[in-house]
Amino acid sequence: MLRTKTAESQPVARTPDNVAIKPQRMGFEFGEKVPHYWLNNSYTLSHTMNALSVLFPKGEQFFVDSVRHYQKAIDDPKLKKEVRGFIGQEAMHSLEHEAMNQHVRDQGMPVEELEQHLDVVLGIARKLPKRHQLAITCALEHMTAMMADMLLERDDVREDMHETMRPLWVWHAIEETEHKAVAYDVFQQAGGTYGERTFYLAFSTAALGVMSTYFTTRMMLNDPGHFSLKDTARGMWRMWGRNGTFSSLIPTWLGYFKPGFHPWDQDNSELIARFKAEIDAYIAPEFKTGNRRTLQ
Repeated sequence: MLRTKTAESQPVARTPDNVAIKPQRMGFEFGEKVPHYWLNNSYTLSHTMNALSVLFPKGEQFFVDSVRHYQKAIDDPKLKKEVRGFIGQEAMHSLEHEAMNQHVRDQGMPVEELEQHLDVVLGIARKLPKRHQLAITCALEHMTAMMADMLLERDDVREDMHETMRPLWVWHAIEETEHKAVAYDVFQQAGGTYGERTFYLAFSTAALGVMSTYFTTRMMLNDPGHFSLKDTARGMWRMWGRNGTFSSLIPTWLGYFKPGFHPWDQDNSELIARFKAEIDAYIAPEFKTGNRRTLQ
């Protein structure tokens, strides 16, 4: 059995009772209806988000594997149920982003080559002790939860997305919010320490920054005809300038270093309720009554 309490843990899962962690296949489709530059009509911003999408399927498989390693040892019924939901949701995310990544591939982007590079990095991470892999998952889940909260909170960010892409990212943000504490609660009950989780936040942030920058740069190099310094400068300011989409997340990122931190210290479950019905309208007909789940 896993430990039920550590120096900074809670004895049970702390996901609010009004939050259900259930996987949902959506069946999003992408094609000619999606503009080439679908985010604020920006070459730089669109390639940045396309690069993040390429990271998701293999990255989320790493998350699943790191949590699944501890699944049988969990004795808290609520957390056991949440782990099953987490694994299912991450599997659905991989499937939907694979569909988006095929769209990116069709635009001439080197998706397979980039995935091979990601395999090398994840292969190195898989050589770490299992609890350290779980600490990496907790750190990256913290970052995806930050971005999800920002996307759901900020009308301006959602409105920058073309209507053909917005449902995918809103749906993903909802589910990242729903399961934002699952890996963290497993880590706590596995005896994870403050030093492990904070070290791996710094480590994972640096690694994600390098990989996402590299992927974005490769995509931009594969699309040189539309490069412009003006667009790049505008895109960088949108991401990292005053109230930028990423720079605005720095205080939340720092919150992870607080002793006793927990992802649900900020209860933003009202955002799930606000967007859930809206996004359910985008479920493809064949998935409205259930999922064809492909758990890797």
